[in-house]
Amino acid sequence: MKLATVLIGRKLANREGETRKLTSLEGLPAMGLDGLGSSAYGPEAALTILLPAGAAGVREIGPVMAAVLVLLGLLYLSYWQTIEAYPSNGGAYTVAKENLGQPAGLVAATALMIDYVLNVAVGISAGIGALTSAAPSLHPYTLWLCLAVLLLITLVNLRGTLESGLVFALPTYVFVASFVGIICFGCWRALAAGGAPTPVVPPPRMQAASEAVTLWLLLRAFASGCTAMTGVEAVSNGVSAFREPPVTHAHRTLTAIVFILGLLLAGIAFLAHAYGIGAMDQTKPDYQSVLSQLCGAVIGRGWLYFVAIGSLLAVLSLSANTSFVDFPRMCRLVAVDGYLPHAFAQPGRRLVFSAGILGLSATAGLLLAVFGGITDRLIPLFAVGAFLAFTMSQTGMAMHWYRRLRQRRSIGTLFRLTINGTGACVTICALAVIVAAKFLEGAWITVIAIPLVLGGLLLIHRYYDQAERQLADRSRLDLDEIAPPIAIIPVKRIDRLFLLAIAYALRTSPEIFAVHVLRGDELDARADRHSFRKEWRERVHGPIEARGLRPPVLTQVSSEYRSVAGPLLKLVGELRRKHPRRAISIVLPELVKAHWWDFLLHTGRAMRLRRMLLRHGGPDVAVATVPWTLEEPHPEQAIAEEDPDLAKRAARRGRA
Repeated sequence: MKLATVLIGRKLANREGETRKLTSLEGLPAMGLDGLGSSAYGPEAALTILLPAGAAGVREIGPVMAAVLVLLGLLYLSYWQTIEAYPSNGGAYTVAKENLGQPAGLVAATALMIDYVLNVAVGISAGIGALTSAAPSLHPYTLWLCLAVLLLITLVNLRGTLESGLVFALPTYVFVASFVGIICFGCWRALAAGGAPTPVVPPPRMQAASEAVTLWLLLRAFASGCTAMTGVEAVSNGVSAFREPPVTHAHRTLTAIVFILGLLLAGIAFLAHAYGIGAMDQTKPDYQSVLSQLCGAVIGRGWLYFVAIGSLLAVLSLSANTSFVDFPRMCRLVAVDGYLPHAFAQPGRRLVFSAGILGLSATAGLLLAVFGGITDRLIPLFAVGAFLAFTMSQTGMAMHWYRRLRQRRSIGTLFRLTINGTGACVTICALAVIVAAKFLEGAWITVIAIPLVLGGLLLIHRYYDQAERQLADRSRLDLDEIAPPIAIIPVKRIDRLFLLAIAYALRTSPEIFAVHVLRGDELDARADRHSFRKEWRERVHGPIEARGLRPPVLTQVSSEYRSVAGPLLKLVGELRRKHPRRAISIVLPELVKAHWWDFLLHTGRAMRLRRMLLRHGGPDVAVATVPWTLEEPHPEQAIAEEDPDLAKRAARRGRA
């Protein structure tokens, strides 16, 4: 069994695609981990900004999170409508492209790409931050733990979307049950104590205030707290991942995500104020996350604490899964439009878009390595891309309803226009606040990255446009002066592989040129030339002539720099001038490399030569490979790997 089959699983047939899709039960862990996990680092990011204000800053976490919750509710109504209007992946890219034009769609796609990459990095780093706060001895291994979790999520998603939903279901529902229960119990204790409960494990003492609470400080805290909403768009971007009826399952999943997230954000803000819990410096060895302090204050450090923190670790680390579900699907849409390499549009062996999964994993891994896996260093980059995508999506939906309203006026359409129009105005204001508040803290990196990625998409599209213009031809096939090609065979020595290539060339062409490249010094070349000609006459020229066929023309050339492609291309040019309407076929004998050790023990000269000939030979030059395998070929194995059903049918016919 191959390693790929062990790690990723068997190849799936196209007809199995529908059975691999999600219901709302699997949809919550598959697409909701980002939103639910952000409840841990969203309030903590806001409290980090309020830290210089001391206890006075903690008192302001309530109004800050209230503003976040209002925006969350508005986005919920907006994305509910987006799912209904665009049931086949109505993400920001599709909505902006169809309603605002392709340039706006590309801006939305760029923002989403950056957001998804950052979501993976932030989610994993926050999860490992939760782990190191519970087990401080692991703090020196933060980066390696982050990369290990990234590898795990990548492998699970390469197995398929359904698998990721099933695998991550248990930690997701344990997290929801644990923290909803802890928050409800903590709120009951706080209310019973008149708003000043006694913590079971007192949180660390907050530092003294070094600055006053100002409007600018609150705006910066709001900008950081908005990171708690970055997963809300995930469902609308991946509607095609749901089973029939997809809109129903998507609506249920979106509702569950937003309701649970809203409950968690409100409860965390209330309890942080009640118990006097503030943020801590993640780079310090004694770091504790806000949720770790909250659990300790409400229920202590018993077994329930470790269950809750364990589920938090799992959900935060695995919240990257949302990006792994949506990023490849969005990249597929962009690739179909010609703005990403076509590999992003091709499903892999498990009916997932493997190129998108691997590209996301590699980019997020690089980001984690650059920032050392520290959440606080990544948070400032985070919300810009998400809110730019929010803005493009809401603006596109507002334009969608506006056009509907012009065609046919109705109260329902006017109501929808009002929701999305308000959403567009609010999200663009929030985006402006986020950029202004976070620019010097690191958001400038995202602001610069967006036009750079956008430029890359446009260059890819330009390349495909140029290739399409060169290949486009509506003329009929020209069959005048059709003649067999002239064959050229490079020869190193006369062996079984070369004789096989000569036999192939004799079947396809009446004119064959054999090119023997001498690559030693002058003395060796002279001896090599003489001995080779003698063997040529005995083993090649004589037998061909005896059959009444036209023997190949042998050309021996010296190559001071040991190049084979140069002499071949020179001969191609000479033959093209003599026979301008004849095609040229270059026959390459090649030893087939079946195992990894074959690549180490043999050179890749034939592959490099083929690449050079195809690149510089011209459109009238074809390269044919004549293979030789060191082992007996087993086509049934390849058939079984590529098409298991075909192999099974062939086996049944053989038994019959």
